[in-house]
Amino acid sequence: MNQTPRDRDAEGRARSSRPRDGLGRPLPYGDTGVPRQPEGVVRTPQETLAEAQRLLDAGMPFHAHEVLEDAWKSGPEEERGLWRGLAQLAVGLTHAARGNAAGGLALLDRGTASIAPYGARSTAPYGIDVDGLARWADRLAAELRRGTAAVSAADQAPRLCSG
Repeated sequence: MNQTPRDRDAEGRARSSRPRDGLGRPLPYGDTGVPRQPEGVVRTPQETLAEAQRLLDAGMPFHAHEVLEDAWKSGPEEERGLWRGLAQLAVGLTHAARGNAAGGLALLDRGTASIAPYGARSTAPYGIDVDGLARWADRLAAELRRGTAAVSAADQAPRLCSG
């Protein structure tokens, strides 16, 4: 059986070179897609939050999740649940915008559970509005349960930080 070899990145890892749309869905080879976020970028928490918010506001939650995932993987152990939860919330919005209610609900629930312990502190780290994000996730989940086919990622973008 003759198979086409998989696309590989510079380190030899399997990575599709197909272009992607703003929600991270693969497009046909040759189409113009949205530039991907570089992987493994170490940013300060403030830089991470600013870039993720910019991408969320632009209706690109899949790309925001990649930025948040870098923080999750490179940040201090005691903050990994926070960054993982924020990435999961962004993926929940991605699924909701793609019309995948079940996937959206699952990731919104996981993300909310992951960030919840950080809201119990007197001050959430980096000004992250943990309680506001939980309320946002609850509202979006309720909309998905009502049978919304798909939501506008830009219109439903959460605010990561208060103020």
